[in-house]
Amino acid sequence: MSASSPLLPFSAIVTRLRAAGCVFAEDEAELILSAAHTPDELTAMVERRVAGLPLEHVIGWAEFCGLRILVDPAVFVPRRRTEFLVRRAAALAHRAPDAPQAVVVDLCCGSGALGAALVSALGRAELHAADIDPAAVRCARRNVTAAGGRVYEGDLYEPLPAALKGRVDVLLANVPYVPTCEIGLLPAEARVHEARVALDGGSDGLDVLRRVTATAAQWLAPGGHLLFETSERQVPQAVETVTRDGLRARVAVCDELDATVVIAGRGERRG
Repeated sequence: MSASSPLLPFSAIVTRLRAAGCVFAEDEAELILSAAHTPDELTAMVERRVAGLPLEHVIGWAEFCGLRILVDPAVFVPRRRTEFLVRRAAALAHRAPDAPQAVVVDLCCGSGALGAALVSALGRAELHAADIDPAAVRCARRNVTAAGGRVYEGDLYEPLPAALKGRVDVLLANVPYVPTCEIGLLPAEARVHEARVALDGGSDGLDVLRRVTATAAQWLAPGGHLLFETSERQVPQAVETVTRDGLRARVAVCDELDATVVIAGRGERRG
């Protein structure tokens, strides 16, 4: 749809979005206009955004690592800072053209953005993704299937094929890490419109991480790596958790994206 809609011109959309507190009102207006197919749909989309729905839920997709990732209502929206995690994973997983393709697992996958983006960066990989939230699984299947992967519904490793044990080269675990007592401090776009299971990391924010690291070594191939995002203040506890469960940990930081990633390995690569 062009900006010449007789019902809601571009300038009017920008004015409404800016009044609602949208900092990048012009950019958002262009995206909403491009996504709407009819004047009525345009009006409804602007109303949803003004009411506080995340832009990605309004237009149905998010840009992540140069890809258009489909994002359904209530599904966790991939953050730009998490692109740093994907870049680090890609650097670890790149192989010679004649080498076997990497085996990638995306736990707590949400929309499936991380796994899909990593496969895109690598060019080829055997991708498996899982999430406990049925809405996230439905959404992820649209993104991960397009990347040639499979999605499973269930709690962490539980739904994964047992044949993956000891074969996973890259284990992405974008676990929730917000302490329960801090959920109420999150922006309304996350607190109200994203599933709590994708945000709440328990009393200290590390409950889900502990469950991931407890058996990660059983799933990783020799030389495989677990990567997860955390906050700067949680790094000491996160590293302690990783090392206690038999993995070697190092921390990577990207100041530009305000991203902190822990990379945990289990030994030398096979073969």
